[in-house]
Parts: sequence; C-alpha cells; structure tokens
Amino acid sequence: MASSYAVCRLHMRGRGNLATYLQGIDTFLLRRIGTNVAEQTEAPRKDEADEKDRWKSFNAVQEERREQAARSVLISYPPKTSKKKIVNYLSRHGDIKKYFSYESYGTYAVVEFANRESVASILEGASIPSASHESTVPFKSRLLSLRNIGTADSSKLQTNQHQPQTTIPINELIERLSKEKSVDQQIISLTEAYQLTEENSRLRFLVCSLLEDISAAYFPDCSIRPFGSSVNGFGKLGCDLDMFLDLDSLSARNMKMPETGLLLEYQMKRVNTERAVTQSILSVIGNCLDQFGPGCVGVQKILNARCPLVRFSHQPSGFQCDLTANNRVAMKSTELLYLYGELDPRVRFLVFTVRSWARAHSITSSIPGAWITNFSLTVMVLFFLQNRSPPIVPTLDHLRDLAGPADDSVIEGNNCTFVSDVSKIQLQSNTETLEQLLCAFFEFYASFAFTKMSINIRKGKEQNKPEVSPLYIQNPFETSLNISKNVNATQLDRFVSLCKESSWQLQQSETVTPSGCATPWGLAAVLLPSQAARIKVHKKRRREAASERVKSLLESLKNKNLQS
Repeated sequence: MASSYAVCRLHMRGRGNLATYLQGIDTFLLRRIGTNVAEQTEAPRKDEADEKDRWKSFNAVQEERREQAARSVLISYPPKTSKKKIVNYLSRHGDIKKYFSYESYGTYAVVEFANRESVASILEGASIPSASHESTVPFKSRLLSLRNIGTADSSKLQTNQHQPQTTIPINELIERLSKEKSVDQQIISLTEAYQLTEENSRLRFLVCSLLEDISAAYFPDCSIRPFGSSVNGFGKLGCDLDMFLDLDSLSARNMKMPETGLLLEYQMKRVNTERAVTQSILSVIGNCLDQFGPGCVGVQKILNARCPLVRFSHQPSGFQCDLTANNRVAMKSTELLYLYGELDPRVRFLVFTVRSWARAHSITSSIPGAWITNFSLTVMVLFFLQNRSPPIVPTLDHLRDLAGPADDSVIEGNNCTFVSDVSKIQLQSNTETLEQLLCAFFEFYASFAFTKMSINIRKGKEQNKPEVSPLYIQNPFETSLNISKNVNATQLDRFVSLCKESSWQLQQSETVTPSGCATPWGLAAVLLPSQAARIKVHKKRRREAASERVKSLLESLKNKNLQS
C-alpha cells in the first residue's frame, strides 16, 4: 500500500512549524506497516524528489493489493497450533511472503506466497472433507481448513498472537486518551487505535478475491473490487466491506472498433435496460454465494434498491459485505477521498476524530435512518479545511483543472475528472495544529447557516440551497443529488448543539495541565456522553408529560359529555 509516511514529508517544505509537527507523526505512520515473515529494515532517508517517486496512485495501490490477494489463501486451523508448525507445513509448496493470524468464528491465518504457482500447488494437495452427518457442496476455493491427524501433542501447543479485527471499547479508548500529554497526541492515539491495520486491509482484498473466484464461474473476466471506507484511507476496524462487481472488461464500452473489415462478436442475451442486467447478474451471484460460497451466510438480494445489491456476512473474516455491480461513480468518490487524505496527514487525523466523536454521540449509526452518514461527515471535514485561511486542501474544481488527458472521466453523464498525479498539486502553507483544527471545526459548524446555505466541495464555498432540506451537501460528482437528504431537522439540531458543547469543552482543556492521570480531559472529555443529549431527553420527557395532561383533559371532557 502507498506509504503515507512519504507523503507526510512531501509537503514539509515551506510549512514552517508544521515540519516539526509532522516529524512527530512519523513514528505513528510507520506503525501502519505490517510484519513480514522476512524482517525488513527501514530504507534510508532520501530527498523530496525520491519521496515523490515513491508515492503511489490509488489505482496502483489497488492493483498491488489485488496481486497480493491472488497469491494468498485463507486457512482455518486448530487453536494453539504453533505458527512455526503451520509455516513449516505450508512452506513445502513455496516461499511464504506474508503470514498473520486472527480470530473470527474460529482461528484463521492469511498466507501470502511469493508466486501464484505455490497457491496452485497447495490447492492441488488439498483434499475434499470426509462426509459425516451432512453432505458437502463440492466447490473448491482458496478458503481451506488445516486439521491435526491423530492426537495433538499438548505439550507443544502454543498461544499465538492474533491481529485485532475490531476496535477497542469506547471506555478503554477514553482511558487511554486521558493519559496523553496533549490534544494532538490524543487525536493521533485515537487514529492509531481505530484505523484499519495493514493486515485487515489485506484480508479485505483477499475476501474480494475469493468472491471473484465464485463469480468467475459465470463471468471469467470480471473483477470484484472494494470501495468506500475499506480503501479510501478513512476505514475503521470493523467497518463493512463494500464491493462492486466490475464488468467493464466484458462490455463494449472500452473496445476499439475497426474502421473496415470483419468483426467477430459474441452472441448475448439482450434485455431492456442496464438496470435489468445488473439485477439479473446480482441475482445469479447472490444465489451462488448462498448455495456454494463457503462461509457466506445470511445472503439477502436487495435488487429493487436505487443501487441494487447483495448483502451477506462472511464468517471466516467477520465482515458484513455489500456487493453491487458497476458502481463506477462510487469508486471515483473513493479515489477522491484517498487523494485528499494523501495530500496532508491532518486530513485523516481530523476525519477519524470527527467520525469517532459522531459515533460516540449517536450522530451516525450503522442502522439506516435520519442520521448523518460517515461520507457526509467526511465531506463536511473537507469543506471546512477548504475554508481555512490559508486553505489546507484544494477544491474539487481546482483538482479538475489540474487534470491531464489521462485523467478524463465521464461516468453516466457525470464529470468525474480530477488530477491523479499528486506532484501537480501545490498546497499553501497552513501551520495549524490538530487541536486548533478540531476546535475550529466545531466552531465552524456551530454557527453555520444551515437554513440557507449548502456545502459544496467543488467550489469550496457556501452556496444557496437549491431545495428545501435541513442539511444540503452536494454530491461531488452527481451534482444534482444531496448526499444528506435523509437527515431531518432533529438530527441536524443535535449535531449543532453537540458542536457548540464540544467547542466549549476543548477550550476548557486549554486551562488543564495533563498529569498522566485517568481523569478525562481534552478529546477524552469530548467523547463522553454529552449534556446536549440529556437536555434533548429532558425536553422530550416534558413534552410527553404535557401530552399526557392533554390526553387526560380530553378523556375528562369526553366522560362529561357522555354523562350529560
């Protein structure tokens, strides 16, 4: 995966005090790199030109991850089986490049080999499980089981260190943050605790690769790619795995037609609309996952939604999965957020903090409803950063103006063009700390004119609302859509009230001298249950009490009329 470490240094020149600040983040960013079977040493520091060369585009990162996944297998194994024993057994099929284990409905290991031939070898050596009381579906995949034959030697059993797949509880996080020495360090610590690990990212691509093997039975040239939080750089441990079935290689969209001569074409079934094609394909894939996909449970085919999808749980990984088809606009949105996150490390830190704050106060929810979504919150953070003086990130229109011919992208009539070469983007010198930015974020939206104005990262400035809606955030690419149309006035009022309260709490932390004790302060205090939420509850209770009095009065009048 592209190293954020390199990009941090890329923009140090001309940043003044920020250079010193970013150096303090280096250690944190290096922790994102996983542990290889063969230990690696840190490369020597190079000049900025070399750092630019090492930066990888979103598409380059995706292809690297997909290749890693294609060389990997997912294996369940008996608990306390030693890593050394497993690695020695599997190494007979080829060199192992990466190995890590985790727990999810059992104990699993992700094993990446140095080449695909090793994967073919291990699949050839695997056997069909012997039938006991239940029959098995004879579908072979790279999801395997390793079991002991005979009696295990208990004296040699070991406890292996497993990679975490979920975030720590909020109370444990608050305790950890309370011991930090500054709000900046609290924000860094929160991000470190919540962000996707190297191993979790690899596992997400491996799940996509396993599902691609199933889909390839019908569509040999298809690919399944993750999008959204799993790959945009803002993913939280435990977040859902959003995927889309990419069938572009099977369509005539990218084919070059000869000017003259003969043309040989496949005969294919024709239907009325592309939506009907998507529904049919997802229906077939959903049936395959339900009937043949090992580890896929609770399969739901939600084909009449605005964006048809198949929803299921993948038990071996523990991921809740949504699979759509040809969702190309969503992929461009993912790439855009990834680019913004790579421009300045403060973007990711602030997004993680705001998202965690919102979840702690139930501003966001995993249940569909009137809540603000994580995507909306991320766009709100970007809009805020565009409005700093000087701006920390550029507008989308500016990124479009910097784009070259290779960046041109029009999807379903929507202009999704923006520059992909980070070296073309010149950032202005802004030296604000994370603490200053977080406090300013709360102040910015505590006084934002939501009743009249909309949020637009294309222009980077407030604009009049094109329609009546409590919160209007323009979709970056499908510009006629409001990505926050689901949010009602009550939820927006809660958000504004919490912004006011959190801003006040952070200002109070300026007078607090951290002593290393467990008393919540700074960001830790902001994550505690809010006074604003309790005020809302009390108001609701008073309204309920009043309604009870009205109901009682109506009942008494009704009884009086009956008596007369």
